[in-house]
Amino acid sequence: MGRNYIGNNINDGFYEVLFKNDGVFICVYPPETNGKRLETKDVIDRLNKKKIKNFDKDIVDLAVRKADKTPVRIAGPQDEVKIDATVNVMVSPDKMKAYISFTAPDNGRMLTLEEVLGELSKNGIIYGINKTNLETIVKYPVFNEMILVAEGIPPVNGRNGRIEFHFDTNRESKPMILEDGRVDFRELNLIQSAEKDQALCTMIPPVPGTPGKTVYGTDLPALDGKPIPMPRGRNVVISEDGTKLLANISGQISYIDGKVSVFSTYDVQADVDNSTGNINFIGNVSVRGNVLSGFVIEAGGTVEVAGVVEGAVIKAGGDIILRRGMQGMGKGILVSGGDIIARYIENSNIEARNDIKAEAIMHSNVKCGNKLELSGRKGLLVGGSCKVGKEIVAKVIGSHLATVTDIEVGVDPTVRERYKAIKDEIIQMETDLRKAEQAITILKKLEMANALTPEKKEMLAKSLRTRVFFTSRLQELKDEMNILDAKLQQEAYGKVRCYNYIYPGTKVAIGSCMMYVKENLQYCTLYRDGADIRVGAIDR
Repeated sequence: MGRNYIGNNINDGFYEVLFKNDGVFICVYPPETNGKRLETKDVIDRLNKKKIKNFDKDIVDLAVRKADKTPVRIAGPQDEVKIDATVNVMVSPDKMKAYISFTAPDNGRMLTLEEVLGELSKNGIIYGINKTNLETIVKYPVFNEMILVAEGIPPVNGRNGRIEFHFDTNRESKPMILEDGRVDFRELNLIQSAEKDQALCTMIPPVPGTPGKTVYGTDLPALDGKPIPMPRGRNVVISEDGTKLLANISGQISYIDGKVSVFSTYDVQADVDNSTGNINFIGNVSVRGNVLSGFVIEAGGTVEVAGVVEGAVIKAGGDIILRRGMQGMGKGILVSGGDIIARYIENSNIEARNDIKAEAIMHSNVKCGNKLELSGRKGLLVGGSCKVGKEIVAKVIGSHLATVTDIEVGVDPTVRERYKAIKDEIIQMETDLRKAEQAITILKKLEMANALTPEKKEMLAKSLRTRVFFTSRLQELKDEMNILDAKLQQEAYGKVRCYNYIYPGTKVAIGSCMMYVKENLQYCTLYRDGADIRVGAIDR
């Protein structure tokens, strides 16, 4: 009785082993087109597996080389040893997939489904076995190939809770530009209002994670989603079911520093002068007239002035909107937690966390966390210094008189200032901590000598409390300093875009790079390229 041995390709050479009454024979067939010839070693390996006794290796080698389809006697008569199929089990390194590989039977039998399942169980594979596929594989086997038979389930992490806002949190302050080039600062569409008990936002709860399993049946934990706190600010309440934030009064919606608030408005019908005094209000302030020199307005929300601001101080948690402008006379100050919008600003110190927009800013010190935009007919930035987080857009920067104008973009000025303040505080606190340590050392020696008076005992206790506080506070400051240091070390990608002229006398810094403008630049974008500032085409 014989059986074919066939290579990997149908065109490869193959052979038969024939068990006859007068001996064991092999019949070798040559390869077809592009097929591979048989190797003597492969034939001998199989003869050994079949446990054929006393076969002649030289005759086998000659038959393989001839491959003339003629049966050749290689051994004396003997019974055939039948070889059953075997199965190997392999598991991926992450233990999420299990594979089997069959070796072909040689006149023996194929494994049963139960035997394959038993081998999987012996190797610890108990989860994710696809029995339907396994039945098909056993019925129609493929040999010497890895076949996927079991898959684990990967864990699925949950989703964090989130806040769904019922108002526009990204509304931009874009004044209307008229056909003649003027900017209409009256049509800003800035205010979003809410009625009492109106829903401002809804908390979407977190979704728990789904654990997974390996093919060994081992549980794989998943991370659950984390809840998110309500962004509760002022004049808002949480609904009874704890899922909504409701307005507690009717007024203007404000979204500042991640908190939702509703502010009512304090309305000044005329000028801010001796008749009103300084104004300090938790909500919005609206001034129908002017703000005279020397007066102060402080507001938790937005400040809007219809007239002119002189050498006054205005500080707002939200936006500052000057319908006309500001003549600061060297002592005017604007500080905004949002945007500053004005027709013109002259001889003033202004600072905005977000954007600053105006027709002209002259001889002023400007700090802007995001974008400084000079538009309208003039679009002028001249004199003073400007430190801007991301971008400066203007028509004219500097003047033909070579007025010194310093501009810096690429690093949020508030980050740099906070870094310096923390550094100074750390130096002072380390000095105070050393003094406390010295006092503790002296008082401890007195305590060991039983020479502590009640006053000294109180001083020792106070010094110990001070040391604990300073140590904890120092660590907090150093952690914050590391975060700010990482921000400052990042590459600066600020831009300066000019739609008309940048005049000599202008000094431009982008991050740590610096350039002095020595000749007129027109219709250009200044940007950082490695360690240099490049002058490129205007981009819109």
